[in-house]
Amino acid sequence: MKRAWILAALLALAGCGKDESRPVTLFQWQDYMEPPFLADYEAAYKEKPAITIFADEDEAFSKMRAGFKPDVMGPCYYEFPRWKEAGLLAPIDTSKLKNWDKISPTLRNLPGISAGPGKVWFVPHYWGNTSLTIRTDLAPEYARSQSWNILFDPKYKGRVSVMDGVDDTVPFIAHMAGIDAYEMSQADWVKVQDKLRELVPHLRFVSSDDTALAQGLASGELVAAMSWRTTFAALNREHKPVAYLTPPGGIFTYVCGLVMHKDPADEAKALALIDSSLSDDAAVYTITHIGDEPANTQAMAKVPDSVFANLNISRDLEGFLKSGIFQRRLKDKDKIVSAWTAIRSGVQ
Repeated sequence: MKRAWILAALLALAGCGKDESRPVTLFQWQDYMEPPFLADYEAAYKEKPAITIFADEDEAFSKMRAGFKPDVMGPCYYEFPRWKEAGLLAPIDTSKLKNWDKISPTLRNLPGISAGPGKVWFVPHYWGNTSLTIRTDLAPEYARSQSWNILFDPKYKGRVSVMDGVDDTVPFIAHMAGIDAYEMSQADWVKVQDKLRELVPHLRFVSSDDTALAQGLASGELVAAMSWRTTFAALNREHKPVAYLTPPGGIFTYVCGLVMHKDPADEAKALALIDSSLSDDAAVYTITHIGDEPANTQAMAKVPDSVFANLNISRDLEGFLKSGIFQRRLKDKDKIVSAWTAIRSGVQ
């Protein structure tokens, strides 16, 4: 009887622990913590997830290495391998995600995301592009040619800008020099640094802030700005005279996703939160309100043609994805960050 009583008490305690388990924590970019991404999770568990925002992935990585333990995180494709190699991630069973099969086949098969049969380290969530947004009335010749060479054109010196992050700017400038930034030799890297030094005197400023870039272009302070497609879309919605350049050879495509911590507080809840972010409503919100493109391409049948026209992209998202250059992990990234920081500050 005593043993039976003890067993019953233990089971009761275990049940209470499960009922009172805390909500899982989402560690994510600010735009992707809006209600549509959390709605399915909240409906299933009658609670809101805890949310923590990161401003950039270096900050997020350092915080987790220092002991912060979120459950679901939102790095981009070029960044997640560093988190995996640091032992921060657990494989995700895709059979437990009802929205997995709605993700673009191109994105489901990105190199390096597989964690074995039926499992992945990284679930694609959304994607976008890096190119130049230009004022077509101020630089009509580049609207016609679609060339990125406006960054180095003396005519527009002091009226162009690039982004501060190396994951955007270094592959971009390397590509202009005919170099694959993801497979650079030391000699290639020397050439890219020379090109960056050539670029800096032409720049008005260096920024990845959408608002600053949009304001600079709208006022005419900037004639061309390296930007994400979201900047172009915001200006296009306001009927500003802008174009998003698509030169021969394609433009860069970033893919951001969701990963699970190696030690989630509640794996079922963590998976439910990942799935919630992939829902049809979340996908429609992504393209209509943020301006990125969702990995859940099946939901795009619900989106009107006008949204695609504003973004200047085809409804054939698979074809569009295949035409671009996926941003990947930069080798020796710490060295590249140090060099670009020094170059743009005039130290090198």
